[in-house]
Amino acid sequence: MFTGIIQSVGRIADLQPKGGDIALQVNTGKLDLSDVALGDSIAVNGVCLTAIALSDSGFTADVSRETLSLTSLGGLSQGSRVNLEKALTLQTRLGGHLVSGHVDGLGEVVSRHHDGRSERFRIKAPDELAKYIAAKGSITIDGVSLTVNKVEAAEFEINIVPHTIAETIIGEYQSGTKINLEVDVVARYLERLIQGGALDETHSSTITEAFLAENGFKS
Repeated sequence: MFTGIIQSVGRIADLQPKGGDIALQVNTGKLDLSDVALGDSIAVNGVCLTAIALSDSGFTADVSRETLSLTSLGGLSQGSRVNLEKALTLQTRLGGHLVSGHVDGLGEVVSRHHDGRSERFRIKAPDELAKYIAAKGSITIDGVSLTVNKVEAAEFEINIVPHTIAETIIGEYQSGTKINLEVDVVARYLERLIQGGALDETHSSTITEAFLAENGFKS
């Protein structure tokens, strides 16, 4: 698990094809790897990867064809900048929200414009993810925990403050940029509970839309 608070912007040092997969070598910049061991998880642009080799300058991770096809990692090249975050511990401050590192789909930047000292982005999500995105709710974009400002169908807006622009790769986004999206895990579990999971009719869930509305979880 992660928090969505980016700890460093690294660079792709090398990409080595391996039978359809790739070995991704990442220069981690200011990220402290002193407490990272082989097999630990590090999020790269919001994708949870396993460190299979460590060096003084970074780490190496295998990336499967499945991950390459479903995330933006397949579009990386040598020198590409990437958001990095180590997996959280019980001592980690949860400054963002709980992030799994499992990308739900690729979004696309529709537009970008100045909004005071901030930047406002409009993003198109895959249609099947639209139901999980709510105004003032949380969403993860390339590993960054963000608050949704406005939602219209499958498009939503986010406002990025100068600090986040400076400390992540979001400042590089332009119209057409493909980005990794992970919706709030709470929304997914609520949907599952409402549907009753895999229970049969004799053991149906007691959590319904009416129950959620009565208890303040749904207006």
